[in-house]
Amino acid sequence: MLWFSSVVLSVAVILQVTGGVYARATYDSTPNIYPSPLGGRSSYDTYWNLAYMKAREFVSQLTLLEKVNLTTGTGWEMGPCVGNTGSIPRLGFPSICLQDGPLGIRDTDLNTAFPAGIATGATFNKNLMYLRGNAIGLENKSKGINVALGPCMGPIGRAPEGGRNWEAFGSDPYLQGIAAYETVTGIQDAGVIATAKHFLLNEQEHFRQHAEWVEFGYSDLKEPYSANADDRVLHEIYVWPFAEAVRAGVGSVMCSYNQVNQTQACQNSYLMNKVLKDDLGFQGFVVSDWLGQRSGVASALAGLDMTMPGDGIGWADGISLYGSNLTLAIMNGSLPMWRVDDMATRIMAAYFKVGQDPKTFPSPNFSSWTLNSTGYTFPTDEDSAFGVVNQHVDARSSASSQASRQISLESMILVKNENNSLPLTNFKKLSLLGSAAGPFSGGPNGCVDRGCNNGTLATGWGSGSVNFPYMVTPADIFNYRAAMNGFQLDYSLDDYDHDSATTYAAAADAAIVFVSSDSGEGFLEVEGNIGDRNDLKLWHGGDDLIKAVAAVNRHTIVVVESVGAVDMEAWIENENVTAVLYSLVPGQDIGFGVVGVLLGDYNPSGRLPFTIAKRKEDYPATVIYNTTSAVPQINFTEGLYVDYRHFDKQNIVPRFEFGFGLSYTNFTFSNFTVTVKEGVDTDPYPFAPKAYLDPVFYNGTNSSRPSTDEVLYPKNFRKYKKFVYPYLTDEDVKDLKYDTEAYPYPDNYTEIPPNDPSPAGGASGGNPFLFDQIVTVTCEITNTGPIVGTQVAQLYLSYPDDAGVEFAVQSLKGFEKVELTAGQSYSVAFTLTRKDLSYYEVESGNWKIPRGKFHVYVGSSSRKRQLAGSFTLE
Repeated sequence: MLWFSSVVLSVAVILQVTGGVYARATYDSTPNIYPSPLGGRSSYDTYWNLAYMKAREFVSQLTLLEKVNLTTGTGWEMGPCVGNTGSIPRLGFPSICLQDGPLGIRDTDLNTAFPAGIATGATFNKNLMYLRGNAIGLENKSKGINVALGPCMGPIGRAPEGGRNWEAFGSDPYLQGIAAYETVTGIQDAGVIATAKHFLLNEQEHFRQHAEWVEFGYSDLKEPYSANADDRVLHEIYVWPFAEAVRAGVGSVMCSYNQVNQTQACQNSYLMNKVLKDDLGFQGFVVSDWLGQRSGVASALAGLDMTMPGDGIGWADGISLYGSNLTLAIMNGSLPMWRVDDMATRIMAAYFKVGQDPKTFPSPNFSSWTLNSTGYTFPTDEDSAFGVVNQHVDARSSASSQASRQISLESMILVKNENNSLPLTNFKKLSLLGSAAGPFSGGPNGCVDRGCNNGTLATGWGSGSVNFPYMVTPADIFNYRAAMNGFQLDYSLDDYDHDSATTYAAAADAAIVFVSSDSGEGFLEVEGNIGDRNDLKLWHGGDDLIKAVAAVNRHTIVVVESVGAVDMEAWIENENVTAVLYSLVPGQDIGFGVVGVLLGDYNPSGRLPFTIAKRKEDYPATVIYNTTSAVPQINFTEGLYVDYRHFDKQNIVPRFEFGFGLSYTNFTFSNFTVTVKEGVDTDPYPFAPKAYLDPVFYNGTNSSRPSTDEVLYPKNFRKYKKFVYPYLTDEDVKDLKYDTEAYPYPDNYTEIPPNDPSPAGGASGGNPFLFDQIVTVTCEITNTGPIVGTQVAQLYLSYPDDAGVEFAVQSLKGFEKVELTAGQSYSVAFTLTRKDLSYYEVESGNWKIPRGKFHVYVGSSSRKRQLAGSFTLE
């Protein structure tokens, strides 16, 4: 019976070290770590502990069936949202609504199509990251959404072709971590629970889900791919952004579809019980990706608190791996009552922490399944009520539009500008060439989940996309400006009509060529690309269009609208291509950003959140596109060397480096200081965290198990088709026996809660001493050019060469964005924390500062180090 399936439960790898016994992950095994830590035991997290007081008071009133309802979705299309928990009518507690996604509200109307994560990361603007998150949170609340399924920090962009890289913030853990912290804080300040996803190593769409790829013809596939990485790589690269989300107090974390080191992520006790709930001190609840749960008791023991959408194995099949099976597991003794109590308490603690109240929080006022005003309550069941399902509440506000438009401006990255060809001035005729300049004939929402690349590219496709309330294209703004300013505008929006393009280009003062490259989620195939991009080439023959135009116009400007890096080598060094502007799917206001920079209304300030290589082969990893294996293996053999770290290590010259971006003005860096603070602790290891608070149980562990009569369907109960219920049937309980020894528990299983957190844990985000400030770095930035402009000062740290540990050549550990008028100077200050200076030592399961000389660099990109200094820790 699949409910009892353990899928893969590997034997733990144990290391004996001074001070304790620690398990570690290896490529071919995942340790078993039990029990799942009880929430609310942190000695440091006051706000979480207050939320737990409320949650325990609430959960202590619940029956088993009501607790199960909190943990289980009602089924696909069995409620207004993409995810809906069961309700608790007896206490007036409604269903909890969970809704996509990371850049706005999916499947509704009158909402903002915000810039994607990758555009937000490109701003390097912490305040904008917060404001975007807060605006997203406010819109979710106005629609009655309790849990927003974002932000996205996985994938980190290990493979440049990765289909969902654009949903996250860039290919550096520090940048992603700052963006995650600010976004989570913004969303939850609005009173909505944020969800950090996808945990973990969700780095490509190919073979991410089993059933999906069997449908694509891979009949031998038995399980989704296993992403395999060692402990140090996990903690320093892929977990780092999630640690920052947890430090911000994120209420929910979504486990991913793939396997990690041979174990399903949503059943991976090492990831959920140890790394997330112990090392990071996570106090909220873990929710599965939709149909990401592949077992019952095993996933509950491993730390999965909520299953979504409730259906377990197939979409809308009405069969859940929790629901009635969770009830049955309690009744037959295969799952302890305290675990279900903790699942429900974690959910309610997150609910109360963000200030939600069932009496005042709005109810969902939309349907994910239709934009019509009326419809069935449950679309797959025509016996359900028919009535108003969409109230068409306008969620937008001035805060939404301001954040959207400002990110559109600040995310634009100028990567080439020969002879100051931009901004455009003193011209009479312009030509716009290429479909990406203008609208899609079917309208901005003409393709389901934005699953097409027609017209201006403002978002990728999939569950992370939203409906556009409007889309301002570059052609729209250029048309308006032509009318206002009196210049002539010609355009050809056919990518393959080179005759028209060259005719217009030859007669223009400047020819602007718009090209694109798209990607998205793997359930949709777009122009032969199944989620992941097949390569890094421009779509629709973009290289050929650029070369054709450049052959007839010496002032050819290229606007790249893309989800990530593209291959520019066919034309980037063409002397007639005088400028290149990069647009990273910045949402509904893309036209304002593109044209604002081209015409000089705004001085470009975006920076590349990834590296653009000269050759695809220069990247450290690529998507695995084909397999004959039943379980594809993706070994992260590049280790720590993701993106620019790889280029630095291998001494590869990129086309444009991480952090790069040009301005219309000039800056200098000066007055550099690097100081180790006096009196701070610089010992290799942080102080040990305080012991956990005493565990709290409800009426013992298994003593509160209800009688059989209390969990049966009520008599004359009205059931809806495919709705997931917590009740048991007479057949379920006919031979029911309570036997705690009958279930084949995994190796190392225990129910004894530890007294102490791991040495890396203790508080939200990790050991609180990891965030002690140890080093201060200051410098002065001066705008030496003629106009106002913005500089992004970036701090990179190099670790001691002689520490006996392998390190990246340099790692981003700070950035500050400052706007300066002509001639103005500003002093920028950075702080380096203990964690910034440390590496994750696998043997001790702790963060450790190496001894020796550290080098600090500050500059305008990862390869433009204007300032250099050092300090030594003995």
